[in-house]
Amino acid sequence: MKRALVTGTTGQDGSYLLELLLEKGYEVHGLKRRSSSFNTARIEEAVRSEGHRPERFSMHYADLADAASVTNLVRDIEPDEVYHLGAQSHVAVSFEIPEYTADVTGLGTVRLLEAIRASNRPMRFYQASSSEMFGSTPPPQNESTPFHPRSPYGSAKVFGYWSTVNYREAYGIHASNGILFNHESARRGETFVTRKITRAVARIAAGLQPELRLGNLDAVRDWGYAPEYVEAMWLMLQQDEPDDYVIATGEAHSVREFAEAAFSRVGLDWSKYVVEDARYVRPAEVDALIGDASKAKEKLDWEPQVRFAELVNRMVDADVELLEHELAGHLVRVEL
Repeated sequence: MKRALVTGTTGQDGSYLLELLLEKGYEVHGLKRRSSSFNTARIEEAVRSEGHRPERFSMHYADLADAASVTNLVRDIEPDEVYHLGAQSHVAVSFEIPEYTADVTGLGTVRLLEAIRASNRPMRFYQASSSEMFGSTPPPQNESTPFHPRSPYGSAKVFGYWSTVNYREAYGIHASNGILFNHESARRGETFVTRKITRAVARIAAGLQPELRLGNLDAVRDWGYAPEYVEAMWLMLQQDEPDDYVIATGEAHSVREFAEAAFSRVGLDWSKYVVEDARYVRPAEVDALIGDASKAKEKLDWEPQVRFAELVNRMVDADVELLEHELAGHLVRVEL
């Protein structure tokens, strides 16, 4: 039985990866930060079987800003594979807390890599890199495209990317970077623009919200489906040799198009409800991120199946259903 350590387990990607690894027979250990409120809603279905935690899953308290806790965790668990998804991952927030973002998102990667190196055990490492590293570099972007980040988050991810490459080359660690472009689902955090839109659509359609305020409607992104992207993570660590891969759909759509498609799903005209608000515009904008995943298709045999229109429809349907349950007094997680 393979043993995996997953940071960022309680996030969107972590929850899907947890389910995938458990389905594949892994023993999985997750990392979570101490919080005064429950933050495990995304993984409740996966970690409980008939009211009990499955024997193959454990959660551990640790913090990427605390080297000792990370080192102890790696030493005690002795994982075969480490999936590093944990980060301060909100781009807009990174402008407000740049030092914290650099510490957790950038140096947190080094702390984990150093813990692996110090363990003197063979482990395979996955680094969740980001399309935000490309920033203002014109699309399409692939593994050879120069980085030009436009946020503290993007800059921290560049540091984590090159640290992963450095530990691979210096110490022979099986360390791979997955440069994932935007990937969404019904489990996306509510402050991210796609989920902000689909939640608002559900509430506006129900007469509970008058309008939706957004920033740059012309920003273009490459949006995929999160469960498919975590499968690509797993595939990277099954390869004989470590490498770096762009994971994307290759399709370009603007925030405006996403809003239009989402409102259309419930029969509404988006232009009657969406208001552009300068408060939500980043200090340094990223105009277009469009990935070229040819390498992943060739070497990993990975291709996206869920495309833009289906993704938007799934997210809207899920938020409409979730709101119906909330209004009925039943708080549930809606599955896609």
